[in-house]
Amino acid sequence: MNDLEISQAVANILGKYGATTGSSATSSASPTSANADVAPVQVKAEPEDPIAKMVAQILSETTAQSASRATVPAPASIGFSASAADASNNGIFSHMDRAIEAAHIAQRQYSLCSMADRASFIKGIRDAFSQQPVLEQLSRMAVEETGMGNFHDKVIKNRVAVLQTPGVEDLVTQACSGDSGLTLVEYSAYGVIGSITPTTNPTETIICNAIGMLAAGNCVVFSPHPRSKQVSLLAIAMINQKLAELGAPANLVTTVEQPSIDSTNQLMKHPKVRMLVATGGPAIVNTVMSSGKKAIGAGAGNPPVVVDETANIEKAAKDIVNGCSFDNNMPCVAEKELLVVDQVADFLIHYMKKNGAYLLSDRAQIQKLQDLVLNEKATGPNTAFVGKGAVYILEKLNISAPADTKIILLETDKTHPFVVHELMMPILPLVRVDNVDAAIDLAIELEQGNRHTAIMHSTNVEKLTKMAKLIQTTIFVKNGPSYAGLGVGGEGYTTFTIAGPTGEGLTSAKSFARMRRCVMVESLNIR
Repeated sequence: MNDLEISQAVANILGKYGATTGSSATSSASPTSANADVAPVQVKAEPEDPIAKMVAQILSETTAQSASRATVPAPASIGFSASAADASNNGIFSHMDRAIEAAHIAQRQYSLCSMADRASFIKGIRDAFSQQPVLEQLSRMAVEETGMGNFHDKVIKNRVAVLQTPGVEDLVTQACSGDSGLTLVEYSAYGVIGSITPTTNPTETIICNAIGMLAAGNCVVFSPHPRSKQVSLLAIAMINQKLAELGAPANLVTTVEQPSIDSTNQLMKHPKVRMLVATGGPAIVNTVMSSGKKAIGAGAGNPPVVVDETANIEKAAKDIVNGCSFDNNMPCVAEKELLVVDQVADFLIHYMKKNGAYLLSDRAQIQKLQDLVLNEKATGPNTAFVGKGAVYILEKLNISAPADTKIILLETDKTHPFVVHELMMPILPLVRVDNVDAAIDLAIELEQGNRHTAIMHSTNVEKLTKMAKLIQTTIFVKNGPSYAGLGVGGEGYTTFTIAGPTGEGLTSAKSFARMRRCVMVESLNIR
């Protein structure tokens, strides 16, 4: 089966679901944007590729199972027991209670598995998803289904989620010994985790959280965003099928056929869900934090980028454009407002234009842009434009821009809605400041205490240190694009659940585990 046949099979399956596929994102040879600092994606046909066959097979099986379970009534009580038939559904259930109960049963079985078993299962997930046809198919589907982001960068994001999310190696045992004996402190599972995932990073978050949560010994029930249902179900089904091949308990990862607000509420209230992890906007994060359960909230950010007079201006310009345009600015780490020392502002603008920035300087056009991409109250983005490309947005203003345009750059003041509200689209407002200290103060104000991400371009170590200490963000990138903070072109592991509000920071397997102490009194001290 070649790439064209795979795409057609997927389109046929999605058609049965009542979904449609667009033509703009299906061409893997012409991604909607490219990033010069990241290795280009080599798209190739692989006839008879077994992973590609698995993609089409899972979608076909899931559709057939969905039709056969359409008339299954909701369970009469929380005490519902998963039937043998439910064990072969790739983790996808008709009702949330069924999904949770199946995960609860699976977790009890999973607790008997060894650490070597867990490591084998995680490796299997990595092997399945690291195949190029799979990365490409998930990325195409996400762009087509959500209408947001771009193919090229989603491939990169999915790849780092698969390869750079920590597994069981993250769970390092602590020990202390003395005259009174030996004490071990180890990471232990919570049980069943409810994970609410966003439409902006659907498969990346599912892959990343599944690896971390399973590594820590948990099972996970996902509640995907409804706008990314198809690609999310595919990712979850693929995980379960690979785990089944490796002999893992069935239903370590589950979800529902029709994700909704109601099913998410059921997930949050269910007594067998021991932890909630929400990756999304402030509303859902606040809800899980007030649920009464152990909660991890990965909320919004409004990352400022500061450029002072000592920076390498040419490199800073390239990094800022690339970071701001990455997946059409949907990552919460991406540069959202630019604060530049006036002395070097014109030079920075010059080099940004050379690297794909379209400077919008006409006041009337800026006002039209504001009316177009903000909501009616100008308090946030018009969701129709979230994740759209710069060229697409400019076309809506009847502006013809070069095809390689990556971002829309404009100058404004610090009170402009583009500056104070996170847009998640490649529009970058530039604010001139008198000096670096004023820029740092303004960056702290505009970051609004989210403690998410900030970026600074400078060769003044003293000022870099000052900003890092004062702004207190989870991620602070110095002299690089924002995505370096996610391990893309920077050192460190990857996560797509960055928990600023609840303090875990860049989550990993140990974030989804609780600490347990085991004490042996007056023994096993051999000193």
